[in-house]
Amino acid sequence: MSSSASREVDIAIVGGGLVGASLACALAPLMERHGVSVAVIEAAAMPETDAAPWQPSFDGRSSALAQGSAEHFQRLGLWQEMMKQATPIRHIHVSEKGRLGATRLNADELGQPALGYVIPNTWMGRVLHRRLAELPIEWHCPVSVETVSAEPGSHQLQLSNGEVLKAGLVALADGGRSGLMQQLGIGSQAEPYDQVALFANVEMSRAHGGVAYERFTREGPIALLPLAGRQMALIWTHPAGTEQARLALGEGDFLAELQQVFGDRAGRFRRVGSRHAYPLTLVTARETIRPGLAVLGNAAHALHPVAGQGFNLALRGVIDLVAALEQARQNGMALGSMAALRDFEARRSDDRYQIVKFSDGLVRLFGIDNPLLAHARAAGLVGLNVLGPLRQGLARRAMGLER
Repeated sequence: MSSSASREVDIAIVGGGLVGASLACALAPLMERHGVSVAVIEAAAMPETDAAPWQPSFDGRSSALAQGSAEHFQRLGLWQEMMKQATPIRHIHVSEKGRLGATRLNADELGQPALGYVIPNTWMGRVLHRRLAELPIEWHCPVSVETVSAEPGSHQLQLSNGEVLKAGLVALADGGRSGLMQQLGIGSQAEPYDQVALFANVEMSRAHGGVAYERFTREGPIALLPLAGRQMALIWTHPAGTEQARLALGEGDFLAELQQVFGDRAGRFRRVGSRHAYPLTLVTARETIRPGLAVLGNAAHALHPVAGQGFNLALRGVIDLVAALEQARQNGMALGSMAALRDFEARRSDDRYQIVKFSDGLVRLFGIDNPLLAHARAAGLVGLNVLGPLRQGLARRAMGLER
């Protein structure tokens, strides 16, 4: 994909990662039917690996896709290729260390092929970027946006390669890392959890059978997600500052501590790949729309990974934005008009509020060390296991099938 010298576009997407690339792919019908011009600006160089056979990495990061997200990608014509490296989640087991309660969610009960899927990020990115190569988009990479300024009816973007783009609508999908939100004076509300998530892939002694585990402990939640073969993706939450000791452990000592904390419900931990740690903070943008501007993905909302909702919520936001833009074009409105963007915000605001409240509440409920609350949580888990409709409602929301 080569950079173009074109200076005016209808939509400029800042960020060509999973969210930005998904948006560009979802805009294909608007490009084809209405001639909408789209530019994608990505600061990081993309590996030229499309010609080479894809090789899974034991150390690669993965994302949990909800069933609803799989259906979105199906409608975009991407799922058939994505699912070649997808591991289905057929069961979810939720428990609390030291308590009897456990909640089990099953795909069969809900009449779904799976509760979700775990896909290596590199494969998902590869499928998305292959599709982008087929679309008439301007691709600026590796190029960053140095400044962005609002003008009547557009935004002007000064790119690091010296080019200037004018866009009727700018979609910020850069994860909030570029500093553009600060340039524009868009503040964020940050609520640190005082926790750090340790990510790694592990190999188990037995097949996982498509089971994902969520285990709440005094230190914080631990999640295990099924990957290919006997591999699983580990997300282990630590109180801030305590993760460094675990990062420094040798493989044997690390696996022994993990086994002690998690137990043997998934089998024995045999191997661990490279370990990475990230501080956890609930971040929500104070503004997500302005005339000619929409904020998406982690730039709009960075969630705790406990419920695996971050990318799924972002993808639903992408679909909501495209639906609002299609409606605006049919009504003869400018794509960056506030009428179009208010429509977008109306479509996604309740979904975003509910998911942020759900994931944040889950962390805080299981993060309080109180004997009375512990019994209540255990009763809640047992109750969820018994009360079918309530459990199914929770599952359907988490799967992105209900909003």
